[in-house]
Amino acid sequence: MQKKKLVAAALGAVLAVSGVVASAHHSFATEFDRNRPVRLEGTVVMFEWVNPHSWIHIDVERNGRTERWRIEGGAPSALLRRGWNRNSLPAGTRIIVDAFQARDGDTRASAAEIRFPNGRELSLGNPTTEAVAAARRRASE
Repeated sequence: MQKKKLVAAALGAVLAVSGVVASAHHSFATEFDRNRPVRLEGTVVMFEWVNPHSWIHIDVERNGRTERWRIEGGAPSALLRRGWNRNSLPAGTRIIVDAFQARDGDTRASAAEIRFPNGRELSLGNPTTEAVAAARRRASE
């Protein structure tokens, strides 16, 4: 009897955690608008190496004000395959991000690539935005 209760409790815990993870993940189109591209130039404040998506927080100067933007990237596993690690973007790093704005107008965006002032580019490992960016490049060629 105790074993059944323990198994039931363990199963309940697994289902509860998986429900939280599933609800935390979203589709690109639900949160971001592919018709609202934005170019952001700013300074990294923090790089969050978290699942299901990494986040880069940058300060962007716009119209004489500093805005804090949160840029969604791919999962850490996708970034590792592209040569990233949790220390790839230290605070103070200047970057340029081509991204797609959040539908709700918040200072949040999803990006496929970032560039550094020296021209070097890195993929953020987000397959949806990589596909959108590739389609835009093909359309402009």
